[in-house]
Amino acid sequence: MKYTQLGRTGLKVSRLVLGTMNFGPQTDETDSHAIMDSALAAGINFFDTANVYGWGENKGRTEEIIGNWFAKGGERRDKVVLATKVYGNMAADGDAWPNHDKLSALNIRRAVDASLKRLQTDYIDLYQFHHIDRSTPFEEIWQAIDTLVQQGKILYVGSSNFPGYKIAQANEAAARRGGTIGLVSEQCLYNLAERRAEMEVIPAAEDYGLGVIPWSPLHGGLLGGVIKKEVEGGRRASGRAADTLASPAGRAQIQAYEDLLEKHGIEPGEAALAWLLTRPGVTGPIVGPRTAEQLDSAIRAVELELSEELLTGLDEIFPGPGPSPEAFAW
Repeated sequence: MKYTQLGRTGLKVSRLVLGTMNFGPQTDETDSHAIMDSALAAGINFFDTANVYGWGENKGRTEEIIGNWFAKGGERRDKVVLATKVYGNMAADGDAWPNHDKLSALNIRRAVDASLKRLQTDYIDLYQFHHIDRSTPFEEIWQAIDTLVQQGKILYVGSSNFPGYKIAQANEAAARRGGTIGLVSEQCLYNLAERRAEMEVIPAAEDYGLGVIPWSPLHGGLLGGVIKKEVEGGRRASGRAADTLASPAGRAQIQAYEDLLEKHGIEPGEAALAWLLTRPGVTGPIVGPRTAEQLDSAIRAVELELSEELLTGLDEIFPGPGPSPEAFAW
């Protein structure tokens, strides 16, 4: 496994991030524990989750599965850089009581203690804001975070799904407070098929020293050989992937992608991950395996070298938007 620093911090993390969103809803606890053991054995030390994972009546279940794995011992907790998130409504029926969601100081305090209990740990390495809160000023948010850092409950703070201007606002507010390191990472939707983050989010992250952690690196399976699997009678596309394939132009684009990679003898999913690892500012993509085989495929991507010819071909099929403001101004 290869490692890098998380943004401007001294924290060393693996270039693949183990995403755990499937733990509980799609992967049972026994198999989830086996996947985490395999990830750790392969050198993946960066695990990502969120308080709402488990969804519906089972919100928090994913953190519980991870906590039970930590409780097995074997230095599991000490070896893992643990990231979780706060913002979401934790009510099973979706009807949150006032101050039981978003980023008020009260909810941050309540949410971190609940996550620590589920995770069976006394600290969180990276505590991430799952979304912007348009109602809470960053001065209040940072005051709450500073208290948690002083208490030793969290070490670093990151954002997720933030636009570039909110990354700037957050870190300027932190700078005004003094003594606050501010955001150190941004977790955003970024992959070959969805490159809008290149306009402002990634440049803002680079300017402020944030590591970029792409989620959905295969765009809901679209970049994982979806047409080939469909032809071979495998798992059918759903969600974003199905929507894209329903369009003749979208289907033709993905067919061109799969044809290009077949020519180079590379599996589509592994190429999509390897491409992200070539992108400026990217710490590592989040992979969310449902099975051990999917984890093995992701691990191979770290060692995959993409030729300049292939990178050029990928850019031709999936052209990025270009930098801001040129992309929209002229």
